[in-house]
Amino acid sequence: MKIIDAHVHVFENLQGFRGEGELTAIGNGKGRWANGDIIEMIPEGLGDKGFTYETCHRVLKENGVEKAVLLQGSFYGFANEYVAEAMRAYPDMFVGAGTFDPMARYADQIYDRLTQELQFPIIKFETSTGGGFMSYHHTFDIAEVFMPTAKKCEKNAQVLVLDIGSPGMSSFQPEGVRKIALECPGLKVVVCHLLAPTLADKDTDYLKESMETLALPNIYFDLAAVPFNVQPETYPFPTGLAFIKSAKDIVGVDKLMWGTDVPSVLIQNSYQKLTEYITEGNIFTEDELEKVYYKNALEVYPF
Repeated sequence: MKIIDAHVHVFENLQGFRGEGELTAIGNGKGRWANGDIIEMIPEGLGDKGFTYETCHRVLKENGVEKAVLLQGSFYGFANEYVAEAMRAYPDMFVGAGTFDPMARYADQIYDRLTQELQFPIIKFETSTGGGFMSYHHTFDIAEVFMPTAKKCEKNAQVLVLDIGSPGMSSFQPEGVRKIALECPGLKVVVCHLLAPTLADKDTDYLKESMETLALPNIYFDLAAVPFNVQPETYPFPTGLAFIKSAKDIVGVDKLMWGTDVPSVLIQNSYQKLTEYITEGNIFTEDELEKVYYKNALEVYPF
């Protein structure tokens, strides 16, 4: 079966920024936030201070992946120039997203350069309270802040990718995503991590209600980090599979794209486990699996 990983990160050097301040690479795949917290971000053997696109390409090829979507965010640090370089180096493998802080003074100029000079066909905003804009900005209305860029993306035939965090976070605003999708009907909107539900959401209606809110023709979801978000559950992550089954029932199989969120997720699980766990749940038929692993991403993203 052909495979597209719809959620991958590459970076030459760890340079994140979030609520804990700036991230400094300290070697052995670890980084130290400005508040002193140390975090392991790159699995052993895959990079000392970065997860290069050459290493990523090798890992993906070894695991039978044909293509991948390179996304960005504050966790590892913005790397627009490097992601653009990755697309040029491996055009048959990678399509990438540009990113920027839409509240920056020169946001319009940045967007124009990402679109025209670096030629990004995707724009991604990581908004989450845990590691995105709302970890270092005050809470804001995502429809209000992102709508101007969304309209530009629609005009320029770009895909807009949004990470709005997990249920309960101030960044978790599915109604804002819905407003963007309704006002920009020609825009494809991808929501990361299947809305990032955790074990705490297992017996709530958060996911069901949010999926119903987002059940629109131009909204899609990637399944990246679903296993990570239901820790300490282990393979095959039954709660994660239940979340995916619920999403299939509400928005349909055509709206779901498999992805991993490598590299940090490889600290807990092998790439093979992250690839194969979905088949353990008997959620999808063989034809549906082909859509989730390959065809849907091929429809959404401009490879």
